[in-house]
Amino acid sequence: MSVTYRVRGGRQLHGTVFIQGAKNSALPMIGAALMAAKGRTVLRNVPIIEDVKRAVELAQAIGAKAELHEAERTLVIDASQLTSPVLPAEIAARFRGSFLFVPALLHRLGEAVIEGVGGCNLGSRNLDFHYNGFKRMGATVTEHGMEADDGYIHVKVGQLQGGTLYCDTPSHTGTENLVMAGALAHGQTLIKNAALEPEVLDNIDFLQRMGARITGGGTGFIRVDGVEELCGIEHTVMPDRIDAGVLVMAAAITGGEVSLVGADVEHLGVAVDKLEQMGVEFHQQGAVLQVKREKPLRPINIITDEYPGFATDLQSPIMALATQAEGESYIYERIFDARFQLAGELESMGASIELTGSQRALVHGPTKLRGAKTVAHDLRSGAALVLAGLVAEGETEISSAYFIDRGHSNFAERLNALGAEVERDES
Repeated sequence: MSVTYRVRGGRQLHGTVFIQGAKNSALPMIGAALMAAKGRTVLRNVPIIEDVKRAVELAQAIGAKAELHEAERTLVIDASQLTSPVLPAEIAARFRGSFLFVPALLHRLGEAVIEGVGGCNLGSRNLDFHYNGFKRMGATVTEHGMEADDGYIHVKVGQLQGGTLYCDTPSHTGTENLVMAGALAHGQTLIKNAALEPEVLDNIDFLQRMGARITGGGTGFIRVDGVEELCGIEHTVMPDRIDAGVLVMAAAITGGEVSLVGADVEHLGVAVDKLEQMGVEFHQQGAVLQVKREKPLRPINIITDEYPGFATDLQSPIMALATQAEGESYIYERIFDARFQLAGELESMGASIELTGSQRALVHGPTKLRGAKTVAHDLRSGAALVLAGLVAEGETEISSAYFIDRGHSNFAERLNALGAEVERDES
């Protein structure tokens, strides 16, 4: 499937927009729901994005009954029968979160086979400490044909045993995976240097209501006492703070005023402080966050960090925003080393950006952006190019925009409801 976005700039955004459910809550919850041998799990406020659709396909592939009701944004999962430990390549290779299904397969079937992970994905995707954690809990992890595209990983265990685990970095997916592994393990599991993200706390709440015994969420030191079984429950997924952050910046880059229904200013962490320094105004009224920008944007210094630091997923959008700030903005990307491919795309639109190595950028602003043919290299750069297109002269074409659909539901429609002119073409 080929997806292209076309954005015609020059329109201020005004109005009300609804924030989708959190992608980074929904995906691990689908994995956790597969651990429940009894009852049905009902997830509400599920984001209707490509990653969720792939997760549903993957759950069905291993034998679960999963029904996604898009109009109601509700997912119903019956995992009473799991029939296969194999996460097939045709789905797993397109869905990075497939490793979130491993704990359920280990608990329920005693093994997991993750296909389509050739090219040394363990290192490049920093999944090694996930699997090292499983090893410390008694599992064996075997890699097969990792140099080829048809490589796979086989994880096998009789019964996971509790242990003391350490996250090299406080990764939210790593923390969630190890918490799930500990939930049905024999004995007690201690997880040190655990992530603090709101999505991690949402998932801990979800697991606790399923019957898991977990303490220490939000402290960096989590204790999990294994239980015999988990049961399906009903749960409402929290709002997506990255979706909210991108829409905040859409209002800011156009000098508009937008009400975001479901957004929580506290979830944005340091990003709120940095955006306020740039001249963005916030006002929380219950479940509605009002955002506006009237004065010229000021330059900013950004260093990405784990929560509550500046989210790496908002680094690309704020680079686009910084092109319109009056002065030089400094960005240090310390989480990922391949997130500056956006700079070249923005430069094709007229931006002035200096790169020092793969993790430091100096953005000179303000620059007048012009519409151009661009490429989305990943989900976050795709969203950032849409933001740039909102203020560019003429039309901006964004190819490989399937990435945007992986993380933002009905993105073009929601922006157009605010007064933007965005067209999504699919072929």
